[in-house]
Amino acid sequence: MLDLNNKSVLITGGTGSFGKNFTKYLLKNFNLKKLIVFSRDETKQFHMQKELDDARLRFFIGDVRDLQRLQRAFYGVDIVVHAAALKQIPILEYNPFEAVKTNVMGSQNVINAAIDQGVKQAVLVSTDKAAQPINLYGATKLCAEKLFINGNFYGPGRTKFSCVRYGNVVGSRGSIIETLLNNKNANKVYITDTEMTRFWITLEQSYKLVMFALENMEGGEIFIPKVPVMKLVELFDVIVPNIKREVIGIRPGEKVHEVLLTNDESRHAIELENYYVIIPHHKDINEEIYSKYFDQGKSLDANFHYSSNTYERCLTKEDLRKIINEIKL
Repeated sequence: MLDLNNKSVLITGGTGSFGKNFTKYLLKNFNLKKLIVFSRDETKQFHMQKELDDARLRFFIGDVRDLQRLQRAFYGVDIVVHAAALKQIPILEYNPFEAVKTNVMGSQNVINAAIDQGVKQAVLVSTDKAAQPINLYGATKLCAEKLFINGNFYGPGRTKFSCVRYGNVVGSRGSIIETLLNNKNANKVYITDTEMTRFWITLEQSYKLVMFALENMEGGEIFIPKVPVMKLVELFDVIVPNIKREVIGIRPGEKVHEVLLTNDESRHAIELENYYVIIPHHKDINEEIYSKYFDQGKSLDANFHYSSNTYERCLTKEDLRKIINEIKL
């Protein structure tokens, strides 16, 4: 297990669902030197500070759009987990410039600040929307992935950059599950497409994925978890089974099915027991440093496609009920 004792860790977007739960996990399991929560929302920081009340915590108000603020925040930091992003697909379709400023330019700022301040490791938290993107959010996250992967050329031997990529998080703030749980007494709920499927990951799985990446990364990899899929209509069956439903059609920028690993990426990906690892595919990359993945896992077929409508591992309704009962929304 990765030893983070006496290390300084910073989480951008640290007051979000992932950031807050990852913070709790780190404080519980490691004797950190300090843990910096970096975000724009002073109210969330105030409540988080009151709830956790830990002397190792530091709270920095700031925006990833502000390189100068990142330079100050990253001073003396060993590890950065970059989770800050604008994520609401329909909103970003109508506010494209803002999406680029935060998700693309903000990620570039994180890379520059990490290199300049001597951060040892930086991990981008990405999304299945980045694989074969059809919406602006996915396109900005794909760009952020490319920036992080190629950021290794700017700070060789100084800062390692890698990515994690996963699907919908059960219990995250603003998720469809939270929306349904908060509207159990509604007269009607709306479904975009009855065939729509999604990958589902718990918050616990998401930060364990990040820990796996930090422990194993050589720089440039994309780490993808093996997680179950489920039709969205089955969420309605579990959470609001008796409420009238109306099919309204797919929203702008929305897919019927999501992809975590494309055919093209599978050509240079390795399958491990619980994860897939996409090895950076570049002529200047020395693949010998990634030999441990080849030793531990196996190569994928060239036509392998990790999609939510073809993957056989399903999240059952009973599994979902159990997860919902365990989480606090």
